Amino acid sequence: MSEIFDATPCELGEGPLWHPEREQLFWFDILNNRLLTREQGETRHWAFDERVSAAGWISRDSLLVASETALFRFDLATGARRNVCALEADNPATRSNDGRADPLGGFWIGTMGKKAEAGAGAIYRYHKGELRRLVPGLSIPNAISFAPDGKSACFSDTAIGKVWRVALDAEGWPAAEPELFLDLSPEGLNPDGATFDAEGNLWLAEWGASRVAVHAPDGSFLRAVTFGAPQTSCPAFGGPDLSTLFCTSAREGMSARALAAHPLSGSTFTAPAGARGLPAPRVLL
Repeated sequence: MSEIFDATPCELGEGPLWHPEREQLFWFDILNNRLLTREQGETRHWAFDERVSAAGWISRDSLLVASETALFRFDLATGARRNVCALEADNPATRSNDGRADPLGGFWIGTMGKKAEAGAGAIYRYHKGELRRLVPGLSIPNAISFAPDGKSACFSDTAIGKVWRVALDAEGWPAAEPELFLDLSPEGLNPDGATFDAEGNLWLAEWGASRVAVHAPDGSFLRAVTFGAPQTSCPAFGGPDLSTLFCTSAREGMSARALAAHPLSGSTFTAPAGARGLPAPRVLL
């Protein structure tokens, strides 16, 4: 049974990150330019002058944050920001979206049009000082996630209901062309953010379906965890033993009637996972 972890209504909640050293959840409200967390039972947030969407942890007090113009190092203690590299800074029509650190300390990040223009997005990887574009021509890149053995990654294009899997080499770069892993379009399901558990199952938020679906390594559907908001956006494992499932949600685009029917939309939720996740890898700069 899911519960509210934080009731702050995010317009577009995304990018939950359980910091393993702090044992603390961080997440974003992309459209309100905010990074959020909870400390001592209270909600805390940092405001930025541009869209921010995803993060990895560098140290106890530093995050690598993705924004619409850059990947930057953010100091949680002082609020100081230092750019690491530009991210489509010359294109005001795009912003960052889903992102996650990989097992080798790299950071994958998707970009997309601010109005979700078809094919305007891409997926990049930052690793050892290099930002390389991996997958161009996506509309809403999501579901960036990594198998426990580090030998493959998944990603989706929410706009067309597909999830791909791509083999990775020893340095964590794609070693082959992506292969279709899930096609949810016949069911009208929209694959959003995702993460793997320690057994290699993919936990996939389905935007519009109020749930996180669990898929076995062969792609078969195992079960789903439901939440009190239709626009579930991204899951993360956390808690002391990584057996708690967190999930962000959104209010974006919902009518007054829909919000009245689903007043918890935009909240960040928690539920027992019945499985264990993996600790988020440290980003190596």
